[in-house]
Amino acid sequence: MLLLGLPVLLFALITWQVVADGPLVGVDERLSRALVRPDRLSELLADLGNVQVAVPVLAVALAYVAWHGRARGVDRWWLPPLAGALAMALVPALVAPLKAWTDRPGTPAVPPAVGYYPSGHTATALVAYGAATLLLFGALRSPAVRRALVALCALLVLGTSYGLVRRGYHWPLDVVGSWCLGAVLLAGVWRVAGVRRTAARPHPGGGQPK
Repeated sequence: MLLLGLPVLLFALITWQVVADGPLVGVDERLSRALVRPDRLSELLADLGNVQVAVPVLAVALAYVAWHGRARGVDRWWLPPLAGALAMALVPALVAPLKAWTDRPGTPAVPPAVGYYPSGHTATALVAYGAATLLLFGALRSPAVRRALVALCALLVLGTSYGLVRRGYHWPLDVVGSWCLGAVLLAGVWRVAGVRRTAARPHPGGGQPK
């Protein structure tokens, strides 16, 4: 419960500061000025959060998890992939109205516009790569492969976040806010995936629970 409550509280705090133009926004803007250095690498890293890049990765993971669960005869094998797909669908459903409501201007590195908080690219990357990682855990048995998958997911999400800030596409708080939002969505995926793994685990005496 604490792991879920913390990102919710942090997201509420950041959103309040953005809407009220609070002191945290001033710190955010100074930090952005120190970090923004547009270059080709930051552009490429930011593109990792594009829907055209991140969502197909998740789609492949969902298809594999569904096939794996069905092939093993897992009860309700479709539930974890459905949870991952639902989490991804909730990203635009939540981000779009928040952008319209907060109406935050962009950094000086982008053309004048509003609707930059929270970062849709960050949320897309976190939920797509994060959900793929969580769901694949149930299909992977090697601890080394699991660790490599987690490391890859972290690199993709952090790389996207760095690229967005470095290129000036988003303020740092836009990115952190989306981390919090994405963490809440991934908590739901983890809950479903964790329950399914527990249900699929055989009892010590052999066989599956009735």
